[in-house]
Amino acid sequence: MNEDALGWFGILRLGLVQSALGAVVVIMTSTINRVMVVELALPAVVPGLLVALHYGVQILRPAWGYGSDVGGRRTPWIIGGMAALALGGAGAAVATAWAASQPVFGLALAALSFLMVGVGVGAAGTSVLALLATRVAPVRRAAAATTVWVMMIFGFAVTAPLAGRFLDPFSNLRLVAVAATVSSVAFVVAFLAVLGVEGRQEKRNSPAISTPRAAKPPFREAFARVWEEPDARQFTIFIFVSMLAYSAQELLIEPFAGIVFGMPPGATTQLAGIQHSGALIGMIAVAVVASVIGGPVLGSLRLWTIGGCLASALSLAFIAAAAALGPRYPLSAAVFALGASNGVFAVAAIGSMMGLAGSGAHSREGIRMGLWGAAQALAFGLGGFLATAGVDVARIFVRSPEAYAIVFVVEAVLFIAAAALARGIRRGDAERKRGASGARDPVSVGA
Repeated sequence: MNEDALGWFGILRLGLVQSALGAVVVIMTSTINRVMVVELALPAVVPGLLVALHYGVQILRPAWGYGSDVGGRRTPWIIGGMAALALGGAGAAVATAWAASQPVFGLALAALSFLMVGVGVGAAGTSVLALLATRVAPVRRAAAATTVWVMMIFGFAVTAPLAGRFLDPFSNLRLVAVAATVSSVAFVVAFLAVLGVEGRQEKRNSPAISTPRAAKPPFREAFARVWEEPDARQFTIFIFVSMLAYSAQELLIEPFAGIVFGMPPGATTQLAGIQHSGALIGMIAVAVVASVIGGPVLGSLRLWTIGGCLASALSLAFIAAAAALGPRYPLSAAVFALGASNGVFAVAAIGSMMGLAGSGAHSREGIRMGLWGAAQALAFGLGGFLATAGVDVARIFVRSPEAYAIVFVVEAVLFIAAAALARGIRRGDAERKRGASGARDPVSVGA
């Protein structure tokens, strides 16, 4: 194993950055969203467009990744991104409070704040993943991917109930105070967590530092070179298709349970908890089996990715069947299976991403991570909108249960297509095997 590889303490520190990132994002997508729709009585499309704006700006992730590549340091991008995220999080709360009396000015500030949130998430998140890809030993990538993903979810899980507790009794002043506190604490935690984790060795050995500035290709040329790599291009398409299916289901499960099974809001919220529990179990299972047991089959992240996609498709088919079979159908079990399948495919895909990020031309990990992050953000921005719009269109021709079932089947087909795309991506596993045996990559050495 490379003696300069990041140890578990370093991985946990980067996971703390993800937790801090998740803490601010959940305030944006949950608390701010609810206040705008309920307390301010704004149309639901308003926070929807703001969230879409935060995803849309992340199309620039490849450029931010390129910046960390040519600079040879990821830490400034992580700290700068977290600063933008913290300012955006506090600004969004101020904007929401302002919109109660001055809607035009308040919403203008909200748009700017959500834009900053997107910039912060993209810049910090891309650089964290690029740093993991360059510094984590191949045999640890599945476990490292699980760690940082679970810690981001932990940020969601801890912040939401705590923020909700301090928001009661609600007032605009409390909203600003809570959001500003969460954003400030998140920045401080991320700053302390990342400080020194990259180390000086990374800077001394970075080709971007040692290469003369004139020899560094401009962004468009570097991006074009990455896009010409067959694995990078196919993995981008895979990320888009799989995340389109993944994000589309999130806005449908709870309304479907309410319409078909007559579940009240509390019960559907518990159903969402069951799905997230399944996702965590699926992620942990992949990390343990792939990293501890390993082998040519159980250690193959590509096979776990394919299996997770196919299992997700099967689970969605089972959920769609509930539209015809009615309230006696074991919906909770099907939703748990969907969560577990999603967890398997998601963490295996992230582990594969880390392997592929360093498998092509050397020192372009940031561009690759940025490219795949942009594909994911675009898919998330489109997924929820297309899914809900699909249900509305289908309702014109069929009843609501069947309309939901049709969209679930379409999502299942997307997961099958994603599995087919994942079959052709082999280099990530090859990198993992080379890293496990201590072999050097002839493609990246001297490139």
